[in-house]
Amino acid sequence: MEKTIHTLATRLGEMLLQGNATVTCAESCTGGGIASAITDVPGSSSWFRLGLITYANSAKQQLLGVSAQTLAEQGAVSEAVVVEMARGALALAGADIAVAVSGIAGPDGGTPDRPVGTVWFCWASRSGDRVTRCLHFDGDRGAVRAASVLQALTGLINLLDN
Repeated sequence: MEKTIHTLATRLGEMLLQGNATVTCAESCTGGGIASAITDVPGSSSWFRLGLITYANSAKQQLLGVSAQTLAEQGAVSEAVVVEMARGALALAGADIAVAVSGIAGPDGGTPDRPVGTVWFCWASRSGDRVTRCLHFDGDRGAVRAASVLQALTGLINLLDN
């Protein structure tokens, strides 16, 4: 999977360079994996603005402007939270596109409504395009996180393609 992630990150970079665009990310369960994959690509400083790891709810609020009410009513692993995370990242970074991710990588933390492996994504653009998706990944913590990074990069490429 590591090779696939690198291939996707390289493709993303090529697309951003061609479009003279930039990207940012707001991560929770991936713990910096998306930013790491992106910055593994030589020359990424030309198109990568910043990556935030907002693992704690307080960090989501303080750095990205996620509302306390949204967190209380919807929970950190929700569509509403990743939408607010993506908006906050776009505003903070001044980037053209963003991805935000929040999920339950495990082995603990799952509930009947949100089992381990549940991950919410939001891909957004400064121009107002937005796609959200909830996926459920199998495997251990590492597998969930790697699958989430892969999906985050795929979604960014798809956002640029459309």
